[in-house]
Amino acid sequence: MAGIPFGFGVVIVLLAALILSSLKILREYQRGVIFQLGRFWKVKGPGLVIVLPGIQQMVRVDLRIVTLDVPPQDVISRDNVSVKVNAVVFFRVVDAEKAIIQVEQYLVATSQLAQTTLRVVLGKHELDEMLAEREKLNMDVQRILDAQTAGWGIKVTNVEIKQIDLTESMVRAIARQAEAERERRAKVIHAEGEKQAAATLLEAAQMLSHQPEAMQLRYLQTMTQVAGDRASTFVLPLPMDLLSGLAGRNAVAPGAAPGAGGDKVG
Repeated sequence: MAGIPFGFGVVIVLLAALILSSLKILREYQRGVIFQLGRFWKVKGPGLVIVLPGIQQMVRVDLRIVTLDVPPQDVISRDNVSVKVNAVVFFRVVDAEKAIIQVEQYLVATSQLAQTTLRVVLGKHELDEMLAEREKLNMDVQRILDAQTAGWGIKVTNVEIKQIDLTESMVRAIARQAEAERERRAKVIHAEGEKQAAATLLEAAQMLSHQPEAMQLRYLQTMTQVAGDRASTFVLPLPMDLLSGLAGRNAVAPGAAPGAGGDKVG
């Protein structure tokens, strides 16, 4: 009779342990994929979930955004330049059932797919496009990854190319190219300035040719500026335009009509 209470107590303890082991608590960002006798049953969570031991099994799935670091990849661009490119991929699980059933390990699968997609997409572009159009490349990689992982219940939210490593010889070649481009722009700007200056001088010369008085005033202004310098001796040519008016006045006597004094031949 003494063994009955002891056995009953053991049963109570076993039942309590069984009940406690069947209780699962899932956080707000977790879901539980429940399999019953090996077959998919339902997705539960968050909160308190009851899983029958021996009959049901639960796989936890995290729905938060995962930051996946893509290791450096050897990429050959379309213009046959070898570079190393690394990136980071941001994704999250949107369908816990597919993430567990459709792929064995969705983290590993997404990482491998990101590496392959990065090499393929960047290999279609030239080096200058990789350096100048990084945002466009990020969008291309993100779009391809999102389309291929949609069947796994995964949403790729963003892809960022972190760094593009070049060889030393390629860095020197790019530096020489940039220097040559700067010299070309400097020469073009200088030539444009000379062209504009020549056009302005031509316009000024045309205006002065129509107004001799303006030319004389300009000449006198130049003499005034030169006289203000510290030089002691100046030799300046005297423009004939200044004397042409006086010569014209002296050629005709005051009060005499032009052509007067000549004999008239009958």
